Amino acid sequence: MSGTGPVGVGIIGAGVISTQYLDNLTTFPDVRVLFIADLDVTRAQAQAEAYAVPGFGTTEELLAHPDIEIVVNLTIPAVHVAVALQALAAGKNVWTEKPIALDLASGAELLGEASRLGLRVATAPDTFLGPGLQAGRRMIAGGRIGTPLTALTLFQVPGPEAWHPNPDFLYAKGAGPLFDMGPYYLTTLVQNLGPVRRVAATASTARETRVVGSGPREGETFAVEVPTHVSALLEFEGGASAQCVFSFQSHLRRAGFVEIAGTEGTLVFPDPNMFEGELVLWGEGDEPETIAVTSDTGRGTGVVDLARAIRAGVPERASGELAFHVLDIMVSIGAAAESGTFVDVVSTVDVQPPLPEDWDPRAATL
Repeated sequence: MSGTGPVGVGIIGAGVISTQYLDNLTTFPDVRVLFIADLDVTRAQAQAEAYAVPGFGTTEELLAHPDIEIVVNLTIPAVHVAVALQALAAGKNVWTEKPIALDLASGAELLGEASRLGLRVATAPDTFLGPGLQAGRRMIAGGRIGTPLTALTLFQVPGPEAWHPNPDFLYAKGAGPLFDMGPYYLTTLVQNLGPVRRVAATASTARETRVVGSGPREGETFAVEVPTHVSALLEFEGGASAQCVFSFQSHLRRAGFVEIAGTEGTLVFPDPNMFEGELVLWGEGDEPETIAVTSDTGRGTGVVDLARAIRAGVPERASGELAFHVLDIMVSIGAAAESGTFVDVVSTVDVQPPLPEDWDPRAATL
C-alpha cells in the first residue's frame, strides 16, 4: 500500500445503494475505486463495467488486492460486523454503511479489533459532512440561536416496500425506521447537542406482514420483525432534550425534519438524509431567514474524509466511536420502549468542531 497519492478503495456489495456511492467515489480525486465484489458476481461485473472500475469478483479476491486500503462495506445490516472483521483481518481499513452493528457487544468487538490491529472503522451516515448540515452546525456554533435547549425530529412515511424491490431487510431485526433512518437524525443531533445521557420511548407495529410493491417480487408478502413506529425522548449530557419520531406507518409524510431551538432563536435544518437543502432561522421578528445551500457531492464523502485522515494521521470525523454512540442510543431507545422506563446511554463521544467552509471532497489533496 502506498503512503502517498489517491487511496485505493474496494466495494463489497453491488446493490441499490452502491450506485449512489459509485456516482461520487469514481469522481473524487483522492480515492480510486479498484474492485467491486458481491455474492452475485454478475451484479458486481455490471457495476464495474458501468463505472469503469478495473476489477470485480468475490470478497476474497477483493481482500487479496494489494492496493486496496479502504473497504467500503455496503452489505445488509445483519452482516456488517462479519464483513468488516473480515476486512480488518486482511489489513484493510473499513467504511461501513449504517448501522455499525446490530448490538453493542458486536459493535464493541469490531472497534476493539480495529484498535488492536491499528486500523480504522468509519461509518455512515456521512450526510452530516455535507454543506447543508455543516452550515447549520456553524450557525449554532456561532451563536445564532443562543444556547441550544430543545430539538424535534420527524420521519414519518408509509414504508419503503412501495419502491424498494427487496424491502425485507428493512423490516428485519436491526432495521425498521429506528435503525434504518435513526442514524441520520441522531447523528445530526449529537453533532449539534453533544452526546446523549438517557432516553425514554414507546413503540408499535401496525401490521405483522407487508407486501412488496414494485419490481420482480411485486405482490409477495414478507414478515415484519421490528416496531414500525418509535417515539423517543432524549436527554443530552449538556442538559438539552429532544423528541424524535421514526415511523414506517404514517400515510401523512413528514420526513426530513430537524428543528433545534435555543435561547435566542430556532433553526430548521435540511433533510439529514441529504447533503444540501434549505436552512430556516427564526429569531425575534415575524419573518424567518432562509439560507439555501447547494452541493455537488453525496454518499462517499465520508470515505474521502477517512482517506485524508489516514494519510494525515488524524482522526476521521464519521468515526466508529460516533457510530457506536448512535448505536447505543438506538439500542437504549428499543430497551426503553420495551421496559417503559428511562434507560441510560452508557457510551459517550467527543464531537469534533464543524468542517472549514472551504473543505471540498472534490479537491485533489493527496
